[in-house]
This record gives sequence, C-alpha cells and structure tokens, in this order.
Amino acid sequence: MTRALRAVPAGPGDVTRLADALRAALDGDGAAVQPVPDEGGPGPDPSGAGARGVPDDVAVVVRTSGSTGEPRGVMLSAAALRASAAATETRLGGPAQWLLTLPAHHVAGLQVVARSVLAGTRPVVAAPGTFRPDRFVADTARLTADRRYTSLVPTQLHRLLDDDAGRAALRRYDAVLLGGAATPAPLLDRARSAGIRVTTTYGMSETCGGCVYDGVPLDGVRVRLDPDDGILLTGPVLATGYLGRPDLDSRTFVDVEAARWLRTHDLGRLDDGRLVVLGRVDDVLVTGGVKVAPSAVERVVAEVVGVGEVCVVGVADPEWGQAVVAVVVPSRGRRAPSPGQVREHVAATLGAPAAPRHLVVVDRLPLRGPGKVDRRGAAALAAARLDRPLPS
Repeated sequence: MTRALRAVPAGPGDVTRLADALRAALDGDGAAVQPVPDEGGPGPDPSGAGARGVPDDVAVVVRTSGSTGEPRGVMLSAAALRASAAATETRLGGPAQWLLTLPAHHVAGLQVVARSVLAGTRPVVAAPGTFRPDRFVADTARLTADRRYTSLVPTQLHRLLDDDAGRAALRRYDAVLLGGAATPAPLLDRARSAGIRVTTTYGMSETCGGCVYDGVPLDGVRVRLDPDDGILLTGPVLATGYLGRPDLDSRTFVDVEAARWLRTHDLGRLDDGRLVVLGRVDDVLVTGGVKVAPSAVERVVAEVVGVGEVCVVGVADPEWGQAVVAVVVPSRGRRAPSPGQVREHVAATLGAPAAPRHLVVVDRLPLRGPGKVDRRGAAALAAARLDRPLPS
C-alpha cells in the first residue's frame, strides 16, 4: 500500500502549518510530508517518484544532499520518528517545550517540531534572519514551560558563549542538544564550566537525526565498527529507505546478524563503551604517504590559545601530495596563534605528519545546511589564499 506525499513549507512562519501536517502524517490520517524551505522550494521528488506515492508507513521525506552532494529523499516512518522522540525524552528526563533555531526542512529542525507534536507542546520559533545572541535571548524569554530544550550547532554555541546574556539564556535550558558537526573539546568544556547542560548528538537523516547522545546510543540503538564501512548503526530509528532510489538502499543499508544496519562511512572508536566519531572515511588526507584524519587534527588545534573555530583541509602540494591546512577563526578578543605554535602543538600530540603546514585565518568558516561547516568550501578558500590547487 502507498500514501500520497505532499510538500509543506517549513520556513519560520510556516511551523504551525508544518506541525499540523506532521501530526496528521504521524497519526496516519494525512499524506506523508516533505518539508521544503519555503513556497518556492523544490517539490517532493524531481525524478517523479514521489508522484507515485510512498510506502504506507512513511510519514516524512527529508531531502538531503549528504556528504557527497548527491540529492536524495530519506523516507522516515511514523514508527521511527516516534521511537526517536520517546528515546530522546527518556534520555533527557521527560517532555519539554522546545526553541527551534534550526531550519525545519533539515532533520534536526524537523525533529524539534516532531518531538513537540508528539509531546503535545508548542515550540517557540526563533526569529528569522541571521542567528544572533540577542535574538536567542529574546526567543528564550518567549518560552512558557518550566522544562525547556533547544538544539544547536557548534557555531551557534560558540557565538552564545562569547556573549554574557547568551550564556545566561543557555543556563535556562534543561538540555541543549549539540549536533550537526564535531564539537571541539575546549568548546564543550567551556560550555559545561559555565553551567550549561550540553548533550552532544551523533546521527543523520537516515537515523531520524541524533541517535547517540554523549557517545551512548539511545534506547534500542546499537553501534558496531567495521574496518571498511566505518560506524554501523541499527535500531528502530532507521529510515525506511530512499525515495525512488533502490540503488542507494542497497549501497547504504546492509544485513548483519539478522539485523538491518546503516553504513555511515564515518570513522569511529569505542572508549569504555562510548562512541568517539573520528570523521568521514573519505575526508582522510594523505600527506607524504601518511593518512591523517582532519577531525583528529581539528580537536588538537582547537586546544591552542587563540583558536575559536577550526576546519582542517588539504591542498595540493608538489612535495607532500597533500598539505594539511588549518583554517582558523580566532577566539573573540584574541589574536590567532602563529603557524609555528599550531604546528608545534599538533606535532607533539599527533606526530609531525598531522601538523598543519599552513594556517589560514578567516572571520568565519563557510557553512552549509543547518550550520554545518562546509569542508569543501573551506578547502577552496584555503587553496585560493595559498594559490594552490585542490587535490585531484
């Protein structure tokens, strides 16, 4: 059996309508929902697959380009969304009112709306426009429930921690979910030292968003590591598949030990049972024949005084094949460290091959989607600054 799929605007002014459509879809009383950025956004499926409907259990189709830039529609069932919401409530301590700061057509923002619908609460929608601490403070003041949650990306948290009123507003939340990108340890330590209840999340559209909190899988979710496929995830939160793309289904999902698992292609390790994500398999740089994981270098560079945000990329180098480059945003009120300081600290921690050979200082890192760092954009920026080509 199939059900209809309809596009629903998901801009800041459309969240009430989106919530109503989600409620009907989750209850099985309406068409499946595909959130789109606004009235002029893309329709359900450029290939026309959506016109033929979706499986009857599918409640939502989230459009995503993933890390490859290849457009796809991720089909999420009502059961998966309900399981995700219930596990999140259990982990965080119960239902609450949410502040929506992320785009609702991406899975992290959509989940704020879905969790609110399932909890019977009404989310407060952040003021449209560029994210600013003063707006966050004002939006926080509009929350009416005793218990409150929000979901941010690291760039947003960084800006709020640099603002006195922003820090005070963050302390009013019972939980601040932080996902969308790797969180530097110094940023996380700074937030928790300020009394902010931050929970890091790991997941993707194919797992209804975050399904591993602070390195520990949510109830029902399991993690395993594979040398070729990286992190594998399974549980009731898994997507039904991709709209009109059975070829992607067969490449992305695999049956292991009588269970269906998602191949994430993220590198990871387990530390005392906690998952540590090390970055994408295909992000690994090869410099002088040595493999270097950019996320590992980023964590160490972030420890250097004067570094606010960092993205590590590779540019072509005639001697090394790829040169490791740190693209850095200085901490507020501080000068950026020198290339020598950064290189020395990384070499002492990770070894000389991982030490950045160049430092590029910028005002802001390029972003994509719901506030994720655009690694390709950062690489292009670094290559242009250094007058080097990108690796082929």
